[in-house]
Amino acid sequence: MLQNYRVVLIEDEEKIGQMIKNYLEKEGMTVYWGRDGARGKELMKDHFPDLLILDLILPDIDGLELCRKLRHCEKSRDIPVIMLTARSQETDRVLGLETGADDYITKPFSLAELAARIRAVMRRTGNQEGEQENLREKRDKFVLRGDLEIDIDSHYVKKAKKEIILTPTEFNILSLMARHPGRVFSRLQLLESCLGEAYSGYERSIDTHIRNLRKKIEDDPAHPTRIVTVFGLGYKFIQ
Repeated sequence: MLQNYRVVLIEDEEKIGQMIKNYLEKEGMTVYWGRDGARGKELMKDHFPDLLILDLILPDIDGLELCRKLRHCEKSRDIPVIMLTARSQETDRVLGLETGADDYITKPFSLAELAARIRAVMRRTGNQEGEQENLREKRDKFVLRGDLEIDIDSHYVKKAKKEIILTPTEFNILSLMARHPGRVFSRLQLLESCLGEAYSGYERSIDTHIRNLRKKIEDDPAHPTRIVTVFGLGYKFIQ
């Protein structure tokens, strides 16, 4: 079974991408689909997947180059990669595998074959269902957002390689929002998640924490670009 796996799919062909996404979701997987390399890299950072399915030919970056970069990144180097391509030359397949792909499928292919390849790759890499939570926990201990580095276990934050001193509440707010970029958090959600239910009813106090946090992580606190206000709703972290 393929249930509970998280997959990032980077495929620029609309028909093929939608077909793969629909099929794998029916198999019980969660699929995050990016149509170019830039979006794919964002999805890799945001979701720490169990598997990457990568098209070799993308509109903005060569799939081989993207795979090479991922393999040199500490957080993504152990994520299995299945490469998709219309190329059938043996030299291309060898180059893909040498670059860091774990498997290589030539278009056109059947969805059943793709599912079988996924199972085989997950078995070979040891990234099977029973080990997924441990791998995710390990990846989720470190968050990188632009020049902002957050070490969850050590309560350690750096901006442009320089340490930033945060209060425990500021750290909890930042780490929560940075792990979910783009998601809007209400004041009450932030209070209950970071301070506990006992603080409900003091929603406006979160504004003070946000203001102090912006002074420490924003280039221009008066015009924030990381933690922005969503009027009438709350706040969100921008990648």
